[in-house]
Parts: sequence; C-alpha cells; structure tokens
Amino acid sequence: MTSQQRHARRPIDQLRASPIAPHLDAFERYLDDRGYAGTTSKNYILCLAHVAQWMNQCQFVIEHLDEGSVAQFLDGHLPRCQCRDPVVRRYGDLRAALGHLLVVLRAEAVIPEQVPEMTPVAEELRHYDAHLNHARGLAPRTRRNRVRTVGRFLSDRFGNGRIDLSMITPEEMREFVVRQSRHYNARSSVAALISTLRSYFRFRTACGDQVQALTGALMAPPIWPQATLPKALSGTEIHRLVASLGGTQPGARRDDAMVRCALDLGLRCGEIARLSLDDIDWCAGTITLRTTKGGREDRLPLPQTTGEAIADYLRFERPPNPSRAVFVRRLAPNDRPLGPDCVRKSIRQAYARAGLPYTGAHLLRHTMAGRLLESGSSLKEVADVLRHRSLNTTLIYAKLDVGSLSAVALPRWGDDDTPQRQSTPQTRGRARCQGTAYPLRAAYLASLHSSHYSDAPVAVRRDLQRDCAVAGS
Repeated sequence: MTSQQRHARRPIDQLRASPIAPHLDAFERYLDDRGYAGTTSKNYILCLAHVAQWMNQCQFVIEHLDEGSVAQFLDGHLPRCQCRDPVVRRYGDLRAALGHLLVVLRAEAVIPEQVPEMTPVAEELRHYDAHLNHARGLAPRTRRNRVRTVGRFLSDRFGNGRIDLSMITPEEMREFVVRQSRHYNARSSVAALISTLRSYFRFRTACGDQVQALTGALMAPPIWPQATLPKALSGTEIHRLVASLGGTQPGARRDDAMVRCALDLGLRCGEIARLSLDDIDWCAGTITLRTTKGGREDRLPLPQTTGEAIADYLRFERPPNPSRAVFVRRLAPNDRPLGPDCVRKSIRQAYARAGLPYTGAHLLRHTMAGRLLESGSSLKEVADVLRHRSLNTTLIYAKLDVGSLSAVALPRWGDDDTPQRQSTPQTRGRARCQGTAYPLRAAYLASLHSSHYSDAPVAVRRDLQRDCAVAGS
C-alpha cells in the first residue's frame, strides 16, 4: 500500500476510533433503507469522518451531540477548518450528514429527543392551533397558514416577551396589515390575512380578553362574488400541453401522470399528492378520493388516458419501496409521498415545456369544467364531477359556456332584419315600448296601469313616465 493510500484512509481510521464508530453500522442501514445511492452514502460517511476529527480534537462526548453542537461545528469550526486532508468541507453535505446522524442517535436512545423552546409566542400559538383543530375543525393546511400568520404578528409585536394584547392599538394592527399586503397580489390574499387576524381575536375574546376594538379596526377589501372570469386553456393550448407530454427528462412519466390527473379528472394538487395504490380499482376502472377538500369520499371513473399514464409510471419509473402512495419522491428518501408543492411545480414545468405562459395548476381544473360545458354537460353535472358541495360554487363556470350565453343574449338595436332607419329619440322610445330591443323594459312599461305602479319608487315612476311620453309622441 502506497503512502498516498495510507494517507487517504486516515480519516476513516479516525472515524472508526471515534465515539461515532459504534453507531456507524446503524447509520449505513438507515441510509440504505431510505434508498440513498451508494455514492451518497459514502460521501456522508466521509462527512462523519470530518466530524470525528473535530470531536477527537475537542474531546467531545457523543451523548452531548445536539443541534447546538452541530451549529458550533458548521458555523464555528468549518470556516477555520485546518483538519488533515482528505476531508469533506461542503457545508450542505456536512449539514445533511449530521442531520441523519442525530436521527439515528435518537432512534437508539443515545441522545434525548429535541425539546422545542417554548417561548410565550410559541405557547400561545400552540393553544390557538388546538382551538382551530378541536373547536373549529379546520384542515391541517388551513391551521398551519393561520398559525403562521398569527405567529408573524405576535413575534413582530412582542418578540420573545410576554404577550399583552391590551398594548396593541388599532393603528398597529392596520400598519401590520399594510406591511403584509405588500407581499400579495390579489385582494383575496389580503382578505384571508384579515380573516385570520379576526379569527385569532375571536379566540382571545372567548378566552376573556377585551379585543373587540381590534376586531372592528380590521376592514377587509371588497370581493364581489362571480366578478371574475375563470381562466382556462383554449383548445389549441390543450393540444400543445398534451403534445409536450412523453418527454425523456428525469421523472417524465410521473409528471405526465400528474398532469393527466389534473386535466382529465380535475383533481386538486393535494388530492393528486394523496392518491394511494389502494384507491385505484383497475378492474372496475374507478379511482376513489378519500381525503378531499370537503372531507368526503368520492369515486370517479378513471379515463383510459389517465390510467395508462399512471400505469406507465408505476411499471417503468416508480422506485420500489414499501410506501402505498402512488406518487413518491424520485430521490432518496424515496419512500415518502410527494407534497402538493411538488405537484404544482411539475405542472408548472409542463406549461414551460409546452411554451404556455401560465403557472397556476388550478387552471387545469377550470379547463376541465369548460370542456364539460362545451360538450353539452349541465352545470349540475359539472358540479358533480368537480365535487362541489353547492351549485353556487359552480355558477362561475357558466361564464365559460359561450354557446348557452349566446342563446339568451338580448338582441342589440339594428340586429333584426327590418330596414334600418335613422335613429331618433322617438324611434328609440317606440322600440323600447314595443320590446324589439328591450323586452324586460317593455314588460315593465306595460304594467304602468296596474295597481302596483303606485308602489314604485319616485325616480322609477318619473323615468317610466318620460319613456311613455316619448313613445306616444
């Protein structure tokens, strides 16, 4: 063995002579069980060899290893490291290896579990989260968003000190809302922020605090229902998106299957991420959604294109692991299901490959609703497929049904087949009374002599009398 080879083994020798050595086999099994590649495992072991040198120099006891000592190594020792080469000095790799080592040591009861620091703000957020869970029954993601918002507000006002809501003034509340609103682009986001703060103050009111004045100081921006037109892909854009599927990039089959679930079934990103292998009945051709937004269990038919995309992913790309989730991580640890954010990212990348200027994954759900209406489906059928609790939620898609809207649109003046004449106030008045252009208005004029006319507002009566005078001239 050459001198260079002996020199390269010295860090490993120090590792096997360090306090980490008794737990090295458990560390390797931990990485192997989670599907880490052999090169990654070897790199993490070399990272531990560097840590072993530092522990030997400092005579550090492994029972004292925790997040604080990890920060001491990474932020204190690493910038001034003079350990003997070859050692790994990459910050990210060292942090990841030490994080895995802490998990292994806690699993073997070598070091105690991490106890989070319970500041007054953290304790208050824990009580508020329990209220949202047990008293309000909110979903975990909704609770996390609300707790995060309230945490920003309390930390901004009180830091790590004691919480005294009587010290908060309405002006401070409004200033906080203004600062946070700069990060939002939509009115609905600002309204959600204010709704969260109101929810927290209602919770404190139930606890006996006098914070009604703070609740009254929060004014949400007006949001008109059905005021916007839902965005959807056009037929040409759908063809471009479908044509971009079937690529050769890593994870291509998984991305194709997720795009198909959103485009063909109208599934939300969270529903796609939570799909299980047990939810698909291949013989019956159905898919069951067990944890939906409404908390119900729904069963949908599985289209052939969607089923083929999922089957291709399961057969040729999904890594073998004990997880029952359909879509799992491509990289280690690959036994964990994907999160909704990863689904959104995959759909966003599919837009980019198709050359479409969109980023929202929910756009595919709107697109499916539009396609159903174009094929002749009723709003009730669209509501059933999208699994809306109320038909009022589906009414916004009526704006996409151009064919039905054109059938009920009122004709404009001059759209009939009668010869065109020069428009005068007299002819416009006659047209209104005759109902050629304003049928609703004509019907109202016809009721002038009814007994209900005296109950009409003064301004309405005056307007109607003027129209009739013009029509009779």
